[in-house]
Amino acid sequence: MSEVRPVDPRSNWAQLSQAERDAAYDNNAAVKDSPALIAERNAASEKLRSSLKSYLDLPYGERERTKIDIYPGADAGKPCLMFLHGGYWQRNSRDLFAMLVEGVAAHGWSVAIPGYSLAPEASLTRIVAEIFQALDWLAANGGSYGISGPVVLSGWSAGAHLAAMALGHPRVTAGLAISGVFDLAPIRDTALNNALRLTDDEIATLSPLRQPVVDKRLDVAYGSNELPALVLDSILLHEKRKSANAPGELFAIEGADHFTILNELRRPGGRLVEIARQLAG
Repeated sequence: MSEVRPVDPRSNWAQLSQAERDAAYDNNAAVKDSPALIAERNAASEKLRSSLKSYLDLPYGERERTKIDIYPGADAGKPCLMFLHGGYWQRNSRDLFAMLVEGVAAHGWSVAIPGYSLAPEASLTRIVAEIFQALDWLAANGGSYGISGPVVLSGWSAGAHLAAMALGHPRVTAGLAISGVFDLAPIRDTALNNALRLTDDEIATLSPLRQPVVDKRLDVAYGSNELPALVLDSILLHEKRKSANAPGELFAIEGADHFTILNELRRPGGRLVEIARQLAG
């Protein structure tokens, strides 16, 4: 596909003020009605989490947030969407994204939503390790909770970064990275780093754009109305993978911003639901 490349604020990053650097990654400020969108999402998730068939708060690790919610489909052999939430690795929780279950569940899929520790209590190294731990748990125990089919690993925002990092896990069939951040170096120069405290080694080893390509299918999606830095990270990740002949497509969701793009994973007929279904074959 052809994509529109916005002007990259990072092209003269050193000349930008602290406020300009912070704004380059501030999704909440960029979407004027984000408070209302977030409130609606949280309310819908609270309702669905209490009404859908589920196994909630299952521990996959020893920490407070290392728990997973399972929403099994009727057929254990159908695919499972494992979804990783966003919040710049320092906000949000798995329960706030239960509203996404209905999209793929309408097609018979299961959904697994793990939580993970947040910065500053945990380093990004620890957070990435916890995603692998959650997948290990799903591989060992998923069958007991009605999940034995292929797993499509998806994530949004910071969760898209985590999904790209964990694509190589043996339990993962394919991935869908939505509105992600794939190079951590600029993040260190923003207020987000107050909690993350990124090291040189983490930037090198935990940035998907700086790591070897995993030869599994990874589709990358972003909203056409997103911040330029996120749009460009998505385009650059796809191009890096394409140059390595790794499978995957790039999707610009027309008219979507950082928050409304999730509607396409939430609706049974949504574009991201369609993409996920194709990933599972």
